[in-house]
Amino acid sequence: MRLGVLDVGSNTVHLLVVDAHPGARPLPAYSHKADLRLAQLLDEAGAIGPEGVDRLVGTVRDAMEAAEDKGVEDLLPFATSAVREASNADQVLARVREETGVDLQVLTGAEEARLTFLAARRWFGWSAGKLLVIDIGGGSLEIAYGIDEEPDAAVSLPLGAGRLTSAWFRQDPPDPGDVKALRRHARAQIARTVGEFSRFGAPDHVVATSKTFKQLARLAGAARSAEGLYVQRELKRKSLEDWVPQLAAMTTAERSELPGVSEGRAGQLLAGALVAEGAMDLFGVETLEICPWALREGVILRRLDHLPATQVTATDDGA
Repeated sequence: MRLGVLDVGSNTVHLLVVDAHPGARPLPAYSHKADLRLAQLLDEAGAIGPEGVDRLVGTVRDAMEAAEDKGVEDLLPFATSAVREASNADQVLARVREETGVDLQVLTGAEEARLTFLAARRWFGWSAGKLLVIDIGGGSLEIAYGIDEEPDAAVSLPLGAGRLTSAWFRQDPPDPGDVKALRRHARAQIARTVGEFSRFGAPDHVVATSKTFKQLARLAGAARSAEGLYVQRELKRKSLEDWVPQLAAMTTAERSELPGVSEGRAGQLLAGALVAEGAMDLFGVETLEICPWALREGVILRRLDHLPATQVTATDDGA
């Protein structure tokens, strides 16, 4: 079966096409990505403005054409924090549905955390023991912990790198006072959740997903993405702590020249680094491992888990 996942996130609209069947890992076949930055298109009332809605509709339409061209049999469209928290979310979803035929399913923050956790669990397997999974998106931070495929604790906080950059930084490079204020804000938000997780005991393995963590790990010396999915990549808190003041002193243009940092993400890397540093410090994490799979893979895996038995049998017979 060729599945497509349409992820309308706070930074990008991403269509991921995979070849998949129950019991096997999804094999990426095609990727179509557009930078939309919905989290930065909200007006003072928290609504996605007319220009943002127009761009979203056009981007979803383009993604649908790409999905059709690639022979996608089943499309799983969903939206995350930028649409979820927009004051005009219902109107935006209705217009997307009317003009493209796509019925975007809005995930809650807890659902994001649980699905990302599922992806990490499947990637690392049962031998990883108790997992702590941290994900920094454009609009929110998700943290989940557990020993099974369903986490024992899962939270979502409004600490996405794009959201924080827009709200806290007005200069380039940012004012040192603003950097300190954001650091305090992020840590206070994260600290409120630590007790919910600590009652389950220390994790056996700490992993992180998302572009932000991948770029921070690359800065700290991790292997390039070109070296493949199966190369182990780690991020040490000490290395991150060394990089944060350097990132704070740089302009966006200077950050974009760093290894592994894309031009589109350079502006929000500092905010992401402050959140990552705070999470690692408050949860007592010295080293974490980067997980190649995240929310999109979690959505695919959950869909495969719920295929009807007749469809599974037909797939097996066809093989």
